[in-house]
Amino acid sequence: MKRFLLLLITLIAFNQLTAQTLYKEINSEKLGESRQLKIQVPRNYDTSDKKYPVVIVFDGDYLFEIVAGNVDYAAYWEDMPEAIVVGINQYQKRNEDCYYSDQNSLPTETGAAFFEFVSMELVPFINKSFRTENFKVAVGHGLTANYINYYLLKGEPLFQAYISISPDLAQDMNSYLTEKLAKVEQKTFYYLATSENDKKNIKSSVDALATSLKGIENDNLLKTFETFTDATHYSLPAQAIPKALQKIFLVFQPISLEEYKTTILNLDTNPVDYLKEKYQTIETLFGIKKPILINDFKAIEASIKKKEKYEYFEDLGNLARKEYPETLLGHYYLGRFYEETGKPKKAMKTYQSAYILEEIGGITKDQVLELAEQIKADFGY
Repeated sequence: MKRFLLLLITLIAFNQLTAQTLYKEINSEKLGESRQLKIQVPRNYDTSDKKYPVVIVFDGDYLFEIVAGNVDYAAYWEDMPEAIVVGINQYQKRNEDCYYSDQNSLPTETGAAFFEFVSMELVPFINKSFRTENFKVAVGHGLTANYINYYLLKGEPLFQAYISISPDLAQDMNSYLTEKLAKVEQKTFYYLATSENDKKNIKSSVDALATSLKGIENDNLLKTFETFTDATHYSLPAQAIPKALQKIFLVFQPISLEEYKTTILNLDTNPVDYLKEKYQTIETLFGIKKPILINDFKAIEASIKKKEKYEYFEDLGNLARKEYPETLLGHYYLGRFYEETGKPKKAMKTYQSAYILEEIGGITKDQVLELAEQIKADFGY
C-alpha cells in the first residue's frame, strides 16, 4: 500500500512538472464538420491563475509536436513566456483548407470557409476554454505558411506574430504583404525561412519576398529572414522553429552578453531606464508582468561600474526595493550610491539597515556588514 501511495504521489508530481497535451474536437458550422485539435497547456496550468499567449499551429498533424516541444523547452529556461499551443489537424484537408483563387490569390470556397473557421470559431473557442492573453502566434509550413498571411491582410490582423517556413506563396502574396507590412500600426513579428536545399520554385519566391521585406521601413515591423544550408523543405521546420521563437521573444529573454556589450554599454542615457523599458515592453506586447530578473539587475550594475556612472545606483536601488522589498538588494545599491557620491555616513547606515533583510543574488548579510565596518574604520564613525 505504501509503495502504491508513493507511486501515485510521484506520478502526480511528475504531471505537475510537465506540460499537458489535451485532445479535443470542435464542431464547425463554417466547415460543416468537426476538426481535431491538439492542445498543450503550460506546466502547472491547473494550479495557476495566469493568462498565456497562444501559438496556433497549422498543419498540426505533423508540426504540433515540434512547436509544442520547443515552446515548452524555451519557456522552461525563461527564453519565452509559457504559452498555450494549439495544433489544427489538417491531414488530407490542407489543399482544401488552403484553397485560393487563381484570379486574385485570395481564399475562396473551402479556403474561405477555413479562414472563417479559424478566426470566428477556433480562436473564440480557445479564448473561452482557456486563460489566454491577446498575443497570438501563427505557425505554418509550405501551403499553410502562405495561408497564415491572409490573417495578416485583415484590417486588424488576427495574429501578432507569424512564423512562415518555406511558404508556397500565392502569385500576388509578395505585393500584398509588402503593402500591408509597410503600414502595420501594431507591433508585428514576421519570421520567414527557406533553405539552400528547398524546392526551387519555393526558394526563388521566398528570396524575392525577403528582398521586398528588406526594403520596408516600419518601426512596428520586426522582421527576420533566414536561409538554412543543411535542411530540406521537409526537415526545415525542426531547425527554423526554435530560431523563430528566439527571435520573436528576444525582448523576453534575460539580458545576454551580446545585448550587454552592443547595447547597454553604448547607452548615453540611464541604463536603469533601459531596464524599465525592457520589462514594460514585455508587459505591453505579451500582457505579462514579469518580475525583473536578478541577472538583469546584475547586468545593469556591471555597466554602472564599468562606465563609472555611480549616480545611477540610486535609481537601480529604488527599483530593486520596489521589485524585491524583502531583500537587501535595494539597500546594497543605495549604499553603493551614497558611498561613491561622497556620503559615507549615509552609506554605512544603509548597509547596516540591510542586515535584517533576506540575502539575494549572491549578496550576503556578511558582505553588507563588512562594507559598513570598512566605512566605519576609514572615517572613524
